[in-house]
Amino acid sequence: MTTPEEQRLTENRDRISYWKRWGPYLSERQWGTVREDYSAYGEAWDYFSHDQARSRAYRWGEDGLLGISDNHQRLCFALALWNGEDPILKERLYGLTGSQGNHGEDVKEYYFYLDSTPTHSYMKGLYKYPQAAFPYQWLEEENRQRGRDGMEFELLDTGIFNEDRYFDVMVEYAKASSEDILMRISVTNRGPETKTLHLLPTLWFRNTWAWDETTSEPFLKAKDPQTVQVSHPDLGERWWTCSKAADLLFTNNETNFERLFQTENASPYVKDGIHNYVVQGQKEAVNPERVGTKAAAYYPLTIGAGETQVVELRLSDRDDSGGSDFEAVFCDRISEADEFYATVTPSCTKDLCNIQRQAFAGLLWTKQYYHFIVEDWLQGDPNNPEPPEGHQKGRNSQWKHLHADDIISMPDKWEYPWFAAWDSAFHAIPLALVDAEFAKKQLDLMTREWYMHPNGQLPAYEWAFSDVNPPVHAWATWRIYKIEQKRKGKGDRKFLERVFQKLLLNFTWWVNRKDVEGNNVFEGGFLGLDNIGVFDRSSPLPTGGFIEQADGTSWMGMYCLNMLAIALELAVENSVYEDMATKFFEHFLYIAEAMNHVGGDGTQLWDEEDGFFYDVLHLPNNDRLPLKVRSMVGLIPLFAVTVLEPEMLEKVPAFKKRLEWFIQHRPDLKTNVACMETQGMEARRLLALCYLTPNKVVSEDRFRRILEKLLDETEFFGDYGIRALSRHHAEHPYIFEVDGEEHRVDYEPAESSSGLFGGNSNWRGPVWFPVNYLLIESLQKFHHYVGDDFKVECPTGSGHMMTLWEVAAEISRRLMRIFTQDKAGQRPVYGAIDTFQNNLDWKDYIQFHEYFHGDNGAGIGASHQTGWTGLIAKLIQQNGETMGEDL
Repeated sequence: MTTPEEQRLTENRDRISYWKRWGPYLSERQWGTVREDYSAYGEAWDYFSHDQARSRAYRWGEDGLLGISDNHQRLCFALALWNGEDPILKERLYGLTGSQGNHGEDVKEYYFYLDSTPTHSYMKGLYKYPQAAFPYQWLEEENRQRGRDGMEFELLDTGIFNEDRYFDVMVEYAKASSEDILMRISVTNRGPETKTLHLLPTLWFRNTWAWDETTSEPFLKAKDPQTVQVSHPDLGERWWTCSKAADLLFTNNETNFERLFQTENASPYVKDGIHNYVVQGQKEAVNPERVGTKAAAYYPLTIGAGETQVVELRLSDRDDSGGSDFEAVFCDRISEADEFYATVTPSCTKDLCNIQRQAFAGLLWTKQYYHFIVEDWLQGDPNNPEPPEGHQKGRNSQWKHLHADDIISMPDKWEYPWFAAWDSAFHAIPLALVDAEFAKKQLDLMTREWYMHPNGQLPAYEWAFSDVNPPVHAWATWRIYKIEQKRKGKGDRKFLERVFQKLLLNFTWWVNRKDVEGNNVFEGGFLGLDNIGVFDRSSPLPTGGFIEQADGTSWMGMYCLNMLAIALELAVENSVYEDMATKFFEHFLYIAEAMNHVGGDGTQLWDEEDGFFYDVLHLPNNDRLPLKVRSMVGLIPLFAVTVLEPEMLEKVPAFKKRLEWFIQHRPDLKTNVACMETQGMEARRLLALCYLTPNKVVSEDRFRRILEKLLDETEFFGDYGIRALSRHHAEHPYIFEVDGEEHRVDYEPAESSSGLFGGNSNWRGPVWFPVNYLLIESLQKFHHYVGDDFKVECPTGSGHMMTLWEVAAEISRRLMRIFTQDKAGQRPVYGAIDTFQNNLDWKDYIQFHEYFHGDNGAGIGASHQTGWTGLIAKLIQQNGETMGEDL
């Protein structure tokens, strides 16, 4: 039976009712982004700072605290707070910039996304606001003076939450209709004394009129003491009802030029007017006519120890929308959210269900309106000075076609408030469980002509669109097709074909641009793995030459097999695609050959002595040197695997004929790729870079040799997942000397002590979810071929034999263990942080970090990167099902 939330998703898809028009589309940080940077040399963090944000109108988007907006961010709503002690009104989250933090940029706040349905018919979020003055300067100064070897200095470390002296500010949204939004704000005083909180729910328009003279200026106007009339030329008329508000305060979303640039303001009512009124006591800072483009409902709340006070507001397209149904609407939407997730979440423990529900909430709350027209940005804006020449010819100047105006799944709306191409592919997998249409749109979007470069490259991320991310879009496209096919009984073939056609352009770009010598060995650069190697793989090498990458080549092998799988599926109904399937089959064989034979000197990406794949340094004199860093680079070849079902081969006779021709006439190629000839379980065929030979000794089987290291607890196999770098390098660092200078790679399970490509990211030992997920899936595919008779020792040296299916399940359990409570009630994700481990008002709120400590599972890096760490929701889901059906 269809749930009410599923009905809303259908209505939105069919454009019957636009349930997704309003959602959590505000960024958590618009300042310090490339979009707002008009400097000569791309100093984004310095050009538009946190200090300026309260006084300076943004150009390309808006940010706010646990807020919402419409899907084009014309009208925005968010919380504003003042505890009577802070120097500024709390309107947005604070954090350190890339240069201020000792491990890169870092948000210094505690907030949690607790619930959301896919249509945002119900949402819940929590912010923990200290009662003492927020220690802005202390956080900056202490972190600045700490080196890379030191820990980050966090807000909890200041002692500001001691004795629970803070407010829990819970915000909930419930939609009575697609255009009628109820807002409930519950403020709890956790401290031991009565305290006053100045609560200022704020409504404002994104400033578009300052940059475009043809745009009519909207307005907010007091209709009565508790109602604001909202008038916008595109959105039309709305009414914001603020029950029991003490006052309504109005100003304009305009830059305070006087404060920032010492020039006269056109109007006395500017963006920071409400701050000046409440915090500075400047009564003249708000408009006595009670009209403007930014307004706040003022609630000075005096709250006793342990007491909770509730404020109710409503934003509606109906002037007569009363409050009598307020509680009923919330009860219905909460009940419907529970009903919806009961269809998604398998039978599991209460703790796992809580983790999964918050993972989905994080994925859905981290949608963001992303607006960026690169050509306009390079040229500069009307009514503003022309940008300096360095700006016009600098960052992203080769991407003038990029025209973004979309709702996008972001990695983290504070630390990474911009899309990243390979991140979005991983986000789409768990999103497909709750909103397949949105997941599909995310993948289709990156291949559209206003994102994809005319040469076929996908944009990497805002700081450098021309950087290269791993080519995982074909994989994600195929997986989402299969997930939807399993859940609904039918896959979306139009989506599959649409994305496949455009990925052909991207595949060609890879072949033409990232295979320097045309030998099917690919370079790619850092490929999202930041500091995983000896050198910055995206910069000129100190040795000269270039690096032939085991991971770059493996990603392309995987890309071939993903495109092959899609082409075969499409060929079932259109035989024309059999030619494309053959093309990717043959190209995969050439890549597999190259993985084993690089250059005429016999140097290979595969090291027979170590039984592992390594990058190879190609020097200017044509010498090749293997860079023997035992890292995820050498495990990525496992990702290039697919199983050919006999039923599928019967449906594509032309492809099957070509396959059999290769088996008979090209033994030189077929020996490099698993076993096309030998049939596995149920007569399946296997294509893989790490060929698997069940009946041969281990020394002749590369797959088994890699698994020996993968499952060795002294190397990759950690208690909380697969480490990005082998623990072998803790005692045996890899050292490479160039011109008397030492370059080295040590095992570093937490933050990196190296600034090599990337700020707070580290691929030298921690556990990362995206690659762990791909390993799990790859092992499942290998098991699908060899069955239960094929077993390996897990962990290595334990004497305990497991099937590959069981190994995949064990890695899944270790990843889930990061978040689940142990027998003592402790969660590894929170390490030694006592407040999160033991305080009842903290311990069940989950943060989904960017990556995790390789030895103890503690969360590291961005604290809200529910994007690809949201894969935990998919692991929990499939852990409760028969995973064999999930291939």
